[in-house]
Amino acid sequence: MTTSMYERLGGHETLKVAVAVFYTRVIADPLLAPYFTDIDLARLRAHQAAFLTVAMSGPDVFAGRSLEDAHAGLTITGEAFDAMIDHLDFALTDVGVDPGDVDELIARVRPFRELVVARSE
Repeated sequence: MTTSMYERLGGHETLKVAVAVFYTRVIADPLLAPYFTDIDLARLRAHQAAFLTVAMSGPDVFAGRSLEDAHAGLTITGEAFDAMIDHLDFALTDVGVDPGDVDELIARVRPFRELVVARSE
């Protein structure tokens, strides 16, 4: 039986820690911090963990708006998206995820750029 990436990486507990590290870095990043003013970070962490769970072939627990709807009007730039990817890479590595699995997850997330980055980019 094949195990999913979600199971290989330690499931919800590993993901919860990685998402916490991720948002600690994101909020401290001067490029990204303005996107998160007056945002409910606990709710956002839960949505991010649910999104990544699905991206890692874990249980489909994502019940939020579509990525396109959730990011509409935020004028997210390509530079900001790339910075988020860098912080995700760091967070996963920081919690001990194997570099090959980090690369695979980043490769699964990167195509969502088209739904997140502002259309005028």
